[in-house]
Amino acid sequence: MTTLAFRRRLLLATSLGLAPLSAPVAAQELAGDDENLIIVTAQRANQSGVEQQGSVGVLGDKDAADVPFSIRSYNAALILNQQPQTLGQVLENDPTIRTTTGFGIAGELFAIRGFALAGDDIGYDGLYGIMPRQLVAPELYESVQVLNGSTAFLNGAAPGGTGIGGSVNLIPKRATDDAINRVTAGFTGPEHVGGSFDIARRFGGGGQWGIRVNGTARAGDVAIDDEFRSTYVLGAAIDYNSGPLRASFDLAYQRVKVAHFRPKLSVNSLAVIPDAPDADTNFGQPWQYTTLRDIFGQARVEYDIARDVMVYAAFGARDGAEEGVYSTPTLVDAATGEITVSSSFIPRTDNNEAATAGLRARFATGGVTHEVNAGGSINWLVNRNAFEFYALSAESNNLYAPVTVTPSTTVTFVGGDLDDPFPIGRSRLTSGFLSDTVGFWDDRILLTAGVRLQSINTKSYSNATGALTSEYDEDKLTPVFGLVVKPADGLSLYANRIEALVQGAVAPASGANPSGGAPLPVTNAGEVLAPFVSEQYEVGGKMTLGGIDLSLAAFQIDRETAILRLAPGQTDALEFGPFGIQRNRGVEFTVAGELTKGLRLIAGGSVVDAKLRRTQNGVNEGAQAVGVPEYLLNANLEWDVPFIPALTLTGRVVHTGEQAANIDNTLFLEEWTRFDLGARYVAVVGGAPLTFRVNLDNVADADYWASAFDSFRPDLQLGAPRTFKASVTYDF
Repeated sequence: MTTLAFRRRLLLATSLGLAPLSAPVAAQELAGDDENLIIVTAQRANQSGVEQQGSVGVLGDKDAADVPFSIRSYNAALILNQQPQTLGQVLENDPTIRTTTGFGIAGELFAIRGFALAGDDIGYDGLYGIMPRQLVAPELYESVQVLNGSTAFLNGAAPGGTGIGGSVNLIPKRATDDAINRVTAGFTGPEHVGGSFDIARRFGGGGQWGIRVNGTARAGDVAIDDEFRSTYVLGAAIDYNSGPLRASFDLAYQRVKVAHFRPKLSVNSLAVIPDAPDADTNFGQPWQYTTLRDIFGQARVEYDIARDVMVYAAFGARDGAEEGVYSTPTLVDAATGEITVSSSFIPRTDNNEAATAGLRARFATGGVTHEVNAGGSINWLVNRNAFEFYALSAESNNLYAPVTVTPSTTVTFVGGDLDDPFPIGRSRLTSGFLSDTVGFWDDRILLTAGVRLQSINTKSYSNATGALTSEYDEDKLTPVFGLVVKPADGLSLYANRIEALVQGAVAPASGANPSGGAPLPVTNAGEVLAPFVSEQYEVGGKMTLGGIDLSLAAFQIDRETAILRLAPGQTDALEFGPFGIQRNRGVEFTVAGELTKGLRLIAGGSVVDAKLRRTQNGVNEGAQAVGVPEYLLNANLEWDVPFIPALTLTGRVVHTGEQAANIDNTLFLEEWTRFDLGARYVAVVGGAPLTFRVNLDNVADADYWASAFDSFRPDLQLGAPRTFKASVTYDF
């Protein structure tokens, strides 16, 4: 980008973001006490925080102390203060989650308890398949809710087949009791500028009606050399709350483009991990890009048919379109940094709908309380896809001194209609659920039991003709058992047994002979396996001490995997089934709250032992799962400086332990640590708060391989470089 173009973009963004400041503002003579009150109120509203509550699927919105699961919610103030550009940058605050990208794309992939959570399986106010599937701009959301652990009963099977170790649910912004008039201008180095607005009102008798509209526009190069990103989002929400009836409607638009993005590095079967290049090095290609456009929303209604009996229903939909030219750099020589480059062109569209309806009733019998939940859900998903893969470029490249190469035009693999992609996959997930939470001893003991009958139907179509090639139609019961015991005020102990569910595989016709020699036939060739089950057992506790919330959890998740083994009683035939296991065991600890007046902490850590068990032919038995760090540590501090009441200083440390980089466990990524610093200052302008924020991520500009995690194949993700961010917000 030229200097002149950058200056124009900066001027435009500043003009849009701070337009109200240029309007005439009546000068006000504020008394010192009035000004201090405005500053104190703004500082409180600006406090980044974690709320110990959230949506627990069919159980509804709950306090963490009342459910046998680990949940927490990161608030909108944290999103505003840290100036994240993606959902992954918000989740960097969580000590149980690490973020990487998917294979060959710019889309984010999350690891929770050592298992993948893809963007396809992020919840939108509890509905699956509605969120944009690769990148999510966080400005539209009031909170980012994290639930650690399997959730097949709570949320239903995730349509993307991930979410075994946990889920993330985003709550859209809605009107609050107080009116909101907010504009923000922001800058991310070296040339990324933007502006946003947020307006909310309640009106009508008693404020029954609410409306909130907010949007963001930002574009320019980011800290990775020549990587360009642009984001345009607009969201609107209307809600009604009067008497027994509550209703809401949310609609959002998001358009994201990432050009010359830095992909993962494929290392294939090399014997060593290469040294990490400088953190801002871009070994992607300037001709690669991805453009993502989504229109999505939901309608929701609740009605109290009696004092403690509520019926509810929600419907959501998403229309998404993607197009991208992608590159895959593959390391050839770790010593010299030589890499090859292949490429592909992939257009895709998605049309998804989701619906849920149910009844929630609370009553008491003989001093025992009951909360009954019953209902069902359904997801419809249509994937229209096409692709064209190309041979390796004839020109060489280098990891440490990357250059532009000419992409090959030799097609190696093609499918679908590139100009008008047709459906290559349709899915329908339906389920019905029933649960009862029984309360004893004034609800100090809460016992939850429930079951969901989940049906998964998928159809696959030829990428050449569009004709139906296969169909999967299976169902499975997924139970849940949970116990909460609250022996004292502020203390909650819990345990659960719950499952995750993903689509089963289809048995192949033949497989490798364990003894060598010719392949052996498979006795159940063509059989469609029932959905794979992952069983979770968890125990933990939650405690509130003054203004501090603490949680501790120990868990074990056994994930079924499909492998071939000798058929019973035979030496010349194989059978295919869910005989393999990946077992992840771990301990998690979180702490959040105000340590002392003006000093707030968000911190924690987790240890995960992820091992492969019952592997095919015993190969890699007991190996550590690829890309799962041995431990994670996070700490985020905010300090309201007492001798400068308008100033808050912030700091964050993110530490990730060693992780396996290949299935043989011969390659490991070293542990790494990142430090971030920031500050914000509140001034009073025209009788309203004006908040300045600055953040510097990766202060030391550390060079490190951040992750080898991927649900498709192990590849290396380079850590983000030093990044400067600044913004100014006016609440008028």
